[in-house]
Amino acid sequence: MIITCPKCGVKNRVPTSKMDNRPVCGKCRAPLSAGTSSGAPIDITDNSFENEVLAFNGPVLVDCWAPWCGPCRMLSPVIEQIAKDYTGRLKVVKLNTDDNPKTAMKFNIQGIPTMLFFNRGEQVDRVTGALPKQEIEKRITKIV
Repeated sequence: MIITCPKCGVKNRVPTSKMDNRPVCGKCRAPLSAGTSSGAPIDITDNSFENEVLAFNGPVLVDCWAPWCGPCRMLSPVIEQIAKDYTGRLKVVKLNTDDNPKTAMKFNIQGIPTMLFFNRGEQVDRVTGALPKQEIEKRITKIV
């Protein structure tokens, strides 16, 4: 499995049998993010947004959602599947906009679900609404 280091951007080859052993980057020794390697989205907050998204030297999909939102709940399994399908190539994070209004306000999130697409810390795309997986993947292929 190839995992991109969130700190220096170097691609690391990690055997799947070693994934539970908290792998570190071969160059800078930074821990390789669990969400990037495990195939599960990472829950982020206003406080962790900069480190997890803006400082990440690779592509990131930010799923902006809220627990009361029906379309958000419908989209959740799709986001989880995308995280698995793009393990090592795309970091997938989830931001609860109710609990993290500062980041939601900074990125002008007015409707949910909203997906923000970043590459090397720069927002490159966004979409509002529960799109089918194929439509989301079309946007992902532009940044991966």
